[in-house]
Amino acid sequence: MQLSHFWIYLIGFTAQLFFSARLLYQWIVTEKAKKVLSPPIFWILSILGSYLLFIYGLLRDDFAIILGQYIGYYIYLWNLNMQGVWKKVFPIFKVLLLITPIVVTVIILRDLSVFHAVFFQNKEIPLWLLILGSSGQVIFSLRFLYQFIYSVSRHESSLPTGFWVISLIGSSTIIAYAVFRLDPVLLLGQSFGFIVYIRNLIIGNREKNSTK
Repeated sequence: MQLSHFWIYLIGFTAQLFFSARLLYQWIVTEKAKKVLSPPIFWILSILGSYLLFIYGLLRDDFAIILGQYIGYYIYLWNLNMQGVWKKVFPIFKVLLLITPIVVTVIILRDLSVFHAVFFQNKEIPLWLLILGSSGQVIFSLRFLYQFIYSVSRHESSLPTGFWVISLIGSSTIIAYAVFRLDPVLLLGQSFGFIVYIRNLIIGNREKNSTK
């Protein structure tokens, strides 16, 4: 593996490490509480992972990965705000977190012909595979849109049952994409999450039955 590839994969695996850590922590506190929880650390690790995976997607010229990060990014920040974490962040980091996706978007769209050639005429990612990967990322990221709507209606940050159902569907699609794309970062990251998604569904269902 070339040095450049090494650093690209290191960024990707570090991002997945943050994502896996958030799921592991959320799983542990949920098991202890016997109910599905939405701890602040879950959202802190989400932002860190998303930031790095966004960079990884750019370095891999992978539009599907980049698209997935756009959808959930600001919802992570909203949840941090709901849980009182955002106000504790240093102003300079707030500005950096808020503007980075916007700045990068301006940069990659400044020359539409280059953008189209790099992301949509990539020989390593044919159109059908790009559609598959983008669909998986959109479905996977829409779980946070669902979580956002659910949480806003209840004025609290929570992780409802539908969040985990959508996670399973989206994750399955991304795993299929990762197999065709030969992407160990996506494959490893998504495979770990499967166990946590199913376990949260079991605990959530048990919690609902106990309150009836």
